[in-house]
Amino acid sequence: MATPITARQRTAAFFDLDKTIIAKSSTLAFSKPFQAGGLISRRAVLRSAYAQFVYLVGGADHDQMEKMRAFMSQLCAGWDVATVKDIVADTLHNIVDPIVYDEAVSLIEEHHLAGRDVVIVSTSGAEVVGPIGEMLGADRVVATRMEISDGKYTGEIEYYAYAEAKADAILELAEEHGYDLSRSYAYSDSITDLHMLEVVGHPHAVNPDKELRRVATTNGWPVLVFARPVTLGSRMRLPPAKPTLAALAVGGVVVVGGAILVNIRRRNQAV
Repeated sequence: MATPITARQRTAAFFDLDKTIIAKSSTLAFSKPFQAGGLISRRAVLRSAYAQFVYLVGGADHDQMEKMRAFMSQLCAGWDVATVKDIVADTLHNIVDPIVYDEAVSLIEEHHLAGRDVVIVSTSGAEVVGPIGEMLGADRVVATRMEISDGKYTGEIEYYAYAEAKADAILELAEEHGYDLSRSYAYSDSITDLHMLEVVGHPHAVNPDKELRRVATTNGWPVLVFARPVTLGSRMRLPPAKPTLAALAVGGVVVVGGAILVNIRRRNQAV
């Protein structure tokens, strides 16, 4: 007779989102609809910022991340929640490009088949991470939460899922759900997630930045290369409810705020 699995024998696989599961920042695809809807007026900034932001998130230090938080607050304060949802619901299927790594989807499926829970742990807004986690079949998510009051975004951040906070969240989940972290897995592209990777027994670097690659090499961690993005619909069934999909929009605050910061930093360095 097989030995029953106890709660303490449960394991999990923890995934960062941007540049680990997602090949690019999907929320920037909404910049044109947001501008057309009157939410964003800095068209030139948004048009030029994407490529720079992709590299910034891999090497941002603490001070830069704090500046991002300030820009996020300035950008989204006062946005009407219903307007954001309407814009995204009307444009989502027309503007979402291939964004999910096929390799990540396959890995998530493998972990589920092995009986592990899949948890997405991301600095991006919960409005992005939640719906994408649902699409991918994740068991739960940890994400940054923005404050809402009277149907509008206040610009304040209730919870910031960054650096040590990610590791703390994983430890809390392990206590709550009985995960054996020594037998669990974690995946990320960024050195800012080092703490998250160190709390599990099987850390993996995915398309790592220079610093994380150095740490992974020193510690003998596997380094994975994900290079085949696919459309969400080609690998999993999209949730049917518009409100769930519409929530993707507000996560753009994280991306757009960082994008604006990049341009300002580059201009200051050029002076």
